[in-house]
Amino acid sequence: MASIGIIGSEGRMGRAIAEAVAASRHELAGGVDRAGDAGDLAGRCDVLVDFSSPAALPANLAAAAAAGTPMLIGTTGLSASDHALIDGRAQEIAVLQTGNTSLGVTLLASLVREASARLGPEWDVEILEMHHRMKVDAPSGTALLLGEAAAQGRGIDLSVNSRSGRDGHTGQRETGTIGFAALRGGTVAGDHSVILAGEQERITLSHHAEDRSIFARGALRGAEWLIGRAPGRYGMEDVLGLGSRQNAGFA
Repeated sequence: MASIGIIGSEGRMGRAIAEAVAASRHELAGGVDRAGDAGDLAGRCDVLVDFSSPAALPANLAAAAAAGTPMLIGTTGLSASDHALIDGRAQEIAVLQTGNTSLGVTLLASLVREASARLGPEWDVEILEMHHRMKVDAPSGTALLLGEAAAQGRGIDLSVNSRSGRDGHTGQRETGTIGFAALRGGTVAGDHSVILAGEQERITLSHHAEDRSIFARGALRGAEWLIGRAPGRYGMEDVLGLGSRQNAGFA
């Protein structure tokens, strides 16, 4: 039995994870919802699960590192500087960072990586996602995760080759780029499709989340896996034994 602490406990995901913990053999060490409050919680749990906000990330990571507590980060909307901070703290503690804790999405990313590597740049990659009306960031963390998988398959830098927000006279599509489109409305938990379009044929790889509980169960499984791991940066693909594309080699 593990003791699990939740950062962002009053948010949608925080509440869903608390319910998943209650239904499991593990115990809830507690939850915090304000930036800077994670210090005490980090010292009395086996693993921290953070679904709060990018602004709170530095303090949360510092608290986890000070306590030597592994941390799963599911917060989306992270910047390059946030990822650099995670890389630094991953030299001290085990950190699992992901844009989506769903096991199905994790497998989907592996399939996207493989398809992109096999098919080559002459196949256009477009990523379409839809979420509920309350979501504040776009593209979603999951869409970016899938875009990174496609970019890794092709051996290119997503930040240089991504395209989004097409409007007006944009000219023809640039070969080798990865496109993103975001839809918002209703109470959609999360729909993602990766379209690979070639000459006279098209492949669509999709995942549809029917309930937020799938992310909570995946987060719980990831948190269980993280306990006792050596310092390093990990991804959900490690949890499924697919081999990490994120681990920076600190372990």
